[in-house]
Amino acid sequence: MKKTLFFAAALMFFAGAAFADKVSVDIYAVNADGMGKKLGTVVAEDSDKGLVLKVNIKGIPTGQHGFHVHANPSCEPAMGTDGKMSAALSAGGHYDPDNTGKHLGPEGQGHKGDLPYLTSDKNRKIKETVIAPRLTVAEIKGRSLMIHAGGDNYSDDPQPLGGGGVRIACGVVK
Repeated sequence: MKKTLFFAAALMFFAGAAFADKVSVDIYAVNADGMGKKLGTVVAEDSDKGLVLKVNIKGIPTGQHGFHVHANPSCEPAMGTDGKMSAALSAGGHYDPDNTGKHLGPEGQGHKGDLPYLTSDKNRKIKETVIAPRLTVAEIKGRSLMIHAGGDNYSDDPQPLGGGGVRIACGVVK
């Protein structure tokens, strides 16, 4: 009987631990020369509503900013198609495991890298919690989180990938 209770308790412990997967990601300023100073953290945790991302960052220009999961675990610059070094280009494109090639927002059926946009306040701080209903911590491990200079309209029109523009902050999810 004691053995059965032990195994039942162990099973409940590991089942709970698997559901409550959590990771903290350090976010850094990025530019064409590389990674700069640490700006803060994003804590990602699984929930029954999807991936919960608790963002606590300072030093981001006031306004809305595109926020995405990118395919590769790197924030290093790389050579762009224009022949110039570009910030965090080694992170690759938005995470799109189904190869949809579509930018339709966090709840749409396009790529899974779309996250809700972030808003930096007048003090250049972002302290908010957003939910990505189609993602889990396991899916974002080994990838990167990216913040773009501009907002995100979750469309490829009039500009590709929501119009977020250059990459200004990045963190590798380990």
